[in-house]
Amino acid sequence: MLDTVVVSRALRTRAGAVTLLGGMLLITSTMGATPGVARGTDLADVAVGTGAAAGVGRGVGALADAQIPLYQQAVSVLPDGARDGVPSDALAVYLPGTRVPHPAAAVLASAVGATPTTTVAVGPRAAAAAADEQLAWIAAGRVPGAGGPHEDLARAALLDLHSLTVADGVVVAGWSPHWRYVWPRDSAFVAVALARTGHVDDALAVLDFLADVQSPDGSFHARYLPDGSGPPDDRGLQTDGTGWAMWAAGLVLAEVDDTDRTTEARRLAPLVERSAGRALRLVAGGLPPASPDYWEVAEGEVTLGTAAPLVAGLEQAAVVLDAAGLRGPATAAAAGAARARQAVVDAFGPTGYGRYATRTLPDAASAFVLAPFWAQPPPDAGAAWQASVPSMLRPAQGLAPGGGWRRDGVSWTPQTTLYAWVAAEQGDAAGAGRWLGVVERHRTSSGAIPEKLLADGTPAAVAPLGWSAACVLLAIDALDTGRASPT
Repeated sequence: MLDTVVVSRALRTRAGAVTLLGGMLLITSTMGATPGVARGTDLADVAVGTGAAAGVGRGVGALADAQIPLYQQAVSVLPDGARDGVPSDALAVYLPGTRVPHPAAAVLASAVGATPTTTVAVGPRAAAAAADEQLAWIAAGRVPGAGGPHEDLARAALLDLHSLTVADGVVVAGWSPHWRYVWPRDSAFVAVALARTGHVDDALAVLDFLADVQSPDGSFHARYLPDGSGPPDDRGLQTDGTGWAMWAAGLVLAEVDDTDRTTEARRLAPLVERSAGRALRLVAGGLPPASPDYWEVAEGEVTLGTAAPLVAGLEQAAVVLDAAGLRGPATAAAAGAARARQAVVDAFGPTGYGRYATRTLPDAASAFVLAPFWAQPPPDAGAAWQASVPSMLRPAQGLAPGGGWRRDGVSWTPQTTLYAWVAAEQGDAAGAGRWLGVVERHRTSSGAIPEKLLADGTPAAVAPLGWSAACVLLAIDALDTGRASPT
């Protein structure tokens, strides 16, 4: 059968190369080929991993619009489970519906002086086998939004998560060196996204990895080496990871078949019971101590981004532990969740559920007191969350992590997609669609979801970013499966 290889969006940026390469790629292939549609230096733009230092607001001392490179446009999937970054300037061509580089296209791209998708030599049969494996993985689950306007974005997000999965249960945050680690926070969101798209076994494996690296006292370091041997540096503990692990365990368990629910709850119980024990100690006096949160900077006072996930986690811990038959620990977790919830409401409610309890400063963590995080959101939290948007909005119509974030023009896709998911869960389909549209319009040439968008919408920093891909899938899932809560 004759198949025409159609080059990806990147090819159309170089007219001469397109003409020549496009003609050369009219080939006979037994595999078939269409392109796949398809988280600044790591330290220089202050961002490291999934967080960044806070900066000044626009005004006196304001920052110019940041110029951050795109480190890679995708991660390619190679035979035998190998991965390779796709250069940002590559004329990337993939086998149909995958991130597996087309062998012939790579050779021809090199022949015309263009950057190939990968420099790793991949034979046709090996490439076909890798493509079949990736396609089979996607087919084993569900593509949210299938048949609707968000299907292509959902498929790209699934490809992002699969390409960032480097071993069973090991999903790195991104592919650039400073991101090629496992963050408990990111992995928690990924686990929920995997479960809700029909990949429950993969989701449970992600939580198994977290259980393996967790300290006996229930704490988590900021990030871990993919081989599970420990943290890569002395960044230290981050309290929110304990909350996120429990929260994810509960939401993943909700996707397990009823016949397997008790068995899987018992599988999750060690992770959850250790986490709940630590969380209960942390909130024994009300609010937990100060800790870095998703901003990944040292804090002198507790943030909502630390306190709210502990409430969400303890609520879900009660569910998991009860399902595992651990009635005493389940009761203790539920009681602790209620006490911690009231402490957060009393402290952060008066300042509009912003970053700190001592002053009003809008923050994306306002989303963490709403569904799908807290079972019973405070009555005034929805309005506070909506009110956070103006101070966080950036020129590309995405969001910064908070109103106190530096005004450098950069939108962050983790927060933009988080707001899409929360909007969908609140029943605001139009709002969810707007946030998803920002990401949809500004993906990389390979279709991957980047960590950042510059002021003009140019994708920047690492691509893909697992946290963002997870939130995209969860938002689309909430839209098309009726999960959205009534307003």
